[in-house]
Amino acid sequence: MTDTLFSVKDQVVLVSGASRGIGRAIAQGFAERGARVIITGRDAATLEATAREINATPIACDVANKDAIDHLVETALKQFGHIDTLINVAGVNRRMLAEKLTEADYDFILDINLKGPFLLSIAVGKAMLARGRGNQINIVSLNNDRPLKGVMPYAFSKAALGHMTRSLALEWGPRGIRVNAIAPGFVLTDLTKKLWSQPKMQAWGETNTPLVRLGQPEDMIGAAVFLASDASSWMTGQVLYVDGGFGAGLVWPIDFESQ
Repeated sequence: MTDTLFSVKDQVVLVSGASRGIGRAIAQGFAERGARVIITGRDAATLEATAREINATPIACDVANKDAIDHLVETALKQFGHIDTLINVAGVNRRMLAEKLTEADYDFILDINLKGPFLLSIAVGKAMLARGRGNQINIVSLNNDRPLKGVMPYAFSKAALGHMTRSLALEWGPRGIRVNAIAPGFVLTDLTKKLWSQPKMQAWGETNTPLVRLGQPEDMIGAAVFLASDASSWMTGQVLYVDGGFGAGLVWPIDFESQ
């Protein structure tokens, strides 16, 4: 007897920001488990190369552009008929102190990290509501409850995305739609490897993570599959922290062995 509790086989899954990093890993994880995966990103060439490698359907889209989102959803629905699961992964960051941020920096981060997921969630959500079922998963951050210094627009864009998750869960739950989020810890991606290659940063990250390692994009697959499957059928409006234990508490710089 095959247990289908965690199955995502034959689901139609749309993943934004899937050209690389966490989005790519999640998309590949679903494709390997029999889902029909649509991936989207801003760079068409990179997107198409990724699609060939992980067996997915590419549709280029800048999530900061409403017309592009409308085209994406229309094309996906025309080709697949429906969308079972939407996973909002697309996100950007610029690390700098608040007084150095420009309006352009603010717009760049908020347009992709917050406006884009909102517009995509609503566009896909309308089709899900018409069908009476569906599932949405947002990638938020450790910054949702405790902002890191020097990433203010990123931090409050992700905090707002967490509240969007809860708000949509409240509105759409009675109509058959579940909305949850995943908050990754410190994950090694193409965009963060330079930062985490610094010995000082590596030591800090490993010291403050009980599992004593930085995350890999593939570490997010299990939580995403869980939230998309029947195994989480009575969960909505939740944020799952997949962070190696970073959020469990503070690590003191005390040598307890010498006490």
